[in-house]
Amino acid sequence: MMRAPPSFFRCEPVEGETGWYSWDLIDDSRFNAQALGPMRLKHEGDRCRLRMFPSRAQSNLQDMVHGAATLALIDISLFAGMHVLGDDDAGMAVTLELSTQFIGAGRLDEPLDAVVEIMRETRRLLFLRGEVVQGDDDSHLVAAFSGLVRKPSRRA
Repeated sequence: MMRAPPSFFRCEPVEGETGWYSWDLIDDSRFNAQALGPMRLKHEGDRCRLRMFPSRAQSNLQDMVHGAATLALIDISLFAGMHVLGDDDAGMAVTLELSTQFIGAGRLDEPLDAVVEIMRETRRLLFLRGEVVQGDDDSHLVAAFSGLVRKPSRRA
């Protein structure tokens, strides 16, 4: 069971997809929905998996997943991982650093997953790393990444 999502996310079990939850902004006029479409979230032990479903809208001229779409998935996965694996609400946190190495081309019409884990957590910062993969056994490696997120400031 996943803890309650921030009030601006829709996080509900997905019917027929065991262990998967929706991970969509309630306001679908914002970037996540407009750029990437519906997403799914799964807690896998010490990792969090965020899934998008790439289509022509996320393609480049080679009919592969555009690098910017992959980067957006990675950035959003940092906050999904923070929510699922960390001890803080990710809603108002900010990305301080994101390093990505593109390794292979993402394929269209096949789920694209960012699998993220927390390396270290301090009072103010979260250090994460992960991979973007495709295929039932994660055998197609698209990218590797690491990120640094600053937790939201406490308001009085």
